[in-house]
Amino acid sequence: MSEELQYLESPQTAKLFDLVLQLATDLHVTSHRLRALEALMVRKGVLAEGELDHFTPTDAETGVLDLARTDYMARLVRIITENGPAEHPLREQWNEMLARKAES
Repeated sequence: MSEELQYLESPQTAKLFDLVLQLATDLHVTSHRLRALEALMVRKGVLAEGELDHFTPTDAETGVLDLARTDYMARLVRIITENGPAEHPLREQWNEMLARKAES
């Protein structure tokens, strides 16, 4: 195994920085794609200008949106809680998940 380079003062700070970078990347990509999608839909007459601002989800849509949020938050928390070197930081968590799946 290679020795990890430590660019920040502590591993905890490095994990928080990784989390911030992940959030910034996700936010940028999502915002860009959402604006592009909305512009295309307005251009093609599928949506009226500003219609998306007044969207109210159905109960089924709320369930889907809530599940997506829960999955996303779990992914972000995993960044902070992962163990091990960068080559395989989630090996321990991966093995635990495989063991749980084998039991069920």
